Amino acid sequence: MKRTETKRPVVLAAIMLAMFMAAVEATIVATAMPKIVGDLGGFAFFSWVFSSYLLMQVVTIPLYGKLADIFGRKKVFGFGICLFLIGSFICGFSRSMEMLIFSRFVQGIGAGAVQPIATTIVGDMYSKEERAKIQGYLASIWGISAIVGPLLGAFFIEYVNWSWIFWINIPFGILSLIIILIFLQEKIDEQKQKVDYLGAILLFITVATLMFVLVQIDGSALLSTLQLVILLMVSLISLLLFIRHERKASSPIMTLSLWKRKVIRYSNLASFTAGAMLLAISTFLPTYVQGVLGQTPLVAGLTLTVISIGWPISSTIAGKMMLKTGFRVTAVIGGLALLVGGLCYFTLPFVAHPLIAGAGSFFLGVGMGFTTTTFIVSIQSSVDWRVRGEATAMNMFMRQLGGAVGVALLGGLLNKDLRSFFEQNQKELSVEPSINAINVILDESERSLLSTSELELLRVGLAEGMVTVFGSLFILSIITFVFIRLLPKDHNKQEKQT
Repeated sequence: MKRTETKRPVVLAAIMLAMFMAAVEATIVATAMPKIVGDLGGFAFFSWVFSSYLLMQVVTIPLYGKLADIFGRKKVFGFGICLFLIGSFICGFSRSMEMLIFSRFVQGIGAGAVQPIATTIVGDMYSKEERAKIQGYLASIWGISAIVGPLLGAFFIEYVNWSWIFWINIPFGILSLIIILIFLQEKIDEQKQKVDYLGAILLFITVATLMFVLVQIDGSALLSTLQLVILLMVSLISLLLFIRHERKASSPIMTLSLWKRKVIRYSNLASFTAGAMLLAISTFLPTYVQGVLGQTPLVAGLTLTVISIGWPISSTIAGKMMLKTGFRVTAVIGGLALLVGGLCYFTLPFVAHPLIAGAGSFFLGVGMGFTTTTFIVSIQSSVDWRVRGEATAMNMFMRQLGGAVGVALLGGLLNKDLRSFFEQNQKELSVEPSINAINVILDESERSLLSTSELELLRVGLAEGMVTVFGSLFILSIITFVFIRLLPKDHNKQEKQT
């Protein structure tokens, strides 16, 4: 691609619009979920609203990355935006939890193309030194959306309807798509390559079956233990078949040889565990702040907002720092921030104050800013244009896969703890002693029908279940730091060795 042919500032603005759309989506949906559950019911399926979206996003990211290297960024980005907007549109019309989950599947299929392809376009247009600076600009979008998102979410919930938390994506998506189609000029090699659909199918089976098993850890009677074991075996076999197929495929969806490079291998592994932290907090923290701490949706949203305040600040600093101190030192600083954030969440059930939740989120944002910026720039600088889309998508894939697995696993553990709690205290409740009893404390009208003792009991149950979630987050922060410490000190030297 000739950089002079593309109007870089205009295209960058379109990319920032797309990133804003994705950032606002994350903030508003997480903040509004208690209200959605209160209207639609089905708290037992709470995590699937996020897992269904993440599942399709995860399994399509590598495919989109490969397609972008074959057919160009513009076509793949446009296709993804269109699907994302269709999914957003039908999400707003959902009148049951099952319909919402299906709509999120559709939305997730499109989301797999939005962020990784947008980031790849930046990698194409700018040099290594410029990328570090531009990543700071992109990260600032999270700060803006952090302020706008919770305010919009609170406004829609209070004065309009929660459907608008999905429909707000549509104008931003359309504008971004139009700009990209008009102003992004790219020249790709006209070469015929087979798309690795079999690899995509095997990857989908692997991830889908694994996530279903993790969600069922709650001990529900949906599937027997034997059936879950069979699903787990199917996931393992599919993974082995996927690896075997990718090694032999002429144009694999995931070039496994890239994992031989230490900077890619440990960046991806750290992205997996950090992604699990980020998505788990985005999913469960608002419910904890509202259901246990008794705060308003706006306060719950603000405890997430500070993630997006710490993220752009640290990302901007990281962009300048990595050019002077190197990738590893910058990433280690991010790893330390993640540790502090994980420690704050670990102490939250004992202190039980929204300020502690906000502090944890701020340090989580700082850690994500330092690490994600460093990972993306270092990976894109270590590969050729022909595999840059795939390498970028692979890192995004690992982060989103970590988020999907983390939400599914922690959601299953939370449901298991809640189920056990209600079985022990069923005589003290007038409502049905099931996981869906949590719906009551998230719905203001139903909450008023409970006695003070019953309401407090439900809050205690949710609080005890969240102890496992927050403890797991602290463990994830430790594992992430270990992976970051394993990054090579001089990745350019390391790449030559490998």
